[in-house]
Amino acid sequence: MRKTFVAFIIACFIFCLALLASCSTTKGASEAYQGESEHEIFQKGEEALRGKDYSEAIKRFEALEVQYPFGADTEIAQLYIIYAYYKKEEYPLAVAAADRFIRLHPVSKNVDYAYYMRGMADYYENIGMLERVFSVNLANRDLTHLEKAFADFSEFTQRFPNSRYTPAAHQHMIYLRNILADHELIVAEYYYARKAYIAAANRASEVVRHFEGAPAVPKALVIMVKSYRHLHLAQAEKEAMTVLQYNFPNSQYVSAVAN
Repeated sequence: MRKTFVAFIIACFIFCLALLASCSTTKGASEAYQGESEHEIFQKGEEALRGKDYSEAIKRFEALEVQYPFGADTEIAQLYIIYAYYKKEEYPLAVAAADRFIRLHPVSKNVDYAYYMRGMADYYENIGMLERVFSVNLANRDLTHLEKAFADFSEFTQRFPNSRYTPAAHQHMIYLRNILADHELIVAEYYYARKAYIAAANRASEVVRHFEGAPAVPKALVIMVKSYRHLHLAQAEKEAMTVLQYNFPNSQYVSAVAN
């Protein structure tokens, strides 16, 4: 009973601390830069952004948003908050800021930027310094955020085919598609090496169906042909071989599985 009571007191204490921290943050934003006008807060926020003082920029733009929620510069300030968090490499906060902008301004002329930056933040959330500096193979890593980034960019390109950011989004999608395809191929190769031919064929077929154009596709077809051969599924083997020969004639992949 005593332990339960102590645990309850500790839980209440932690809750109160969190509540006070939350109130302090809101109060700070509402009281910051009280001696400055709306325009001054925004202008100095832009100066901080140009000077790469992203923490100060975020503080100013968040203060502007709290103090002048319907101000002339508030919508742009909310976009700057997304960018500043992104540049600080605080990617979850950038995603949250982008989601908030999309929710508040679904028909804004600038909402395409929020969608695009959400994809960029999800993309870089999965790429640490080692990957960027040493080019570690991302296909071997947890790709949850890359899958979400691909979905973000896909939604973006469908919603905004004429956006200025669409060409860049397409390039990111191609890169992500290839990484995701390589990941599926690695799993298929793992199953094949362990003679789990049904699992290998199924995983390889996912590459062929969902990642058209990826460099991993012909290798996946090879795994399908060889797996079906081991399983004595002549018709399935023939169909996979036909696709391989049609799309990659006279290639090393065809000769690798030729009878």
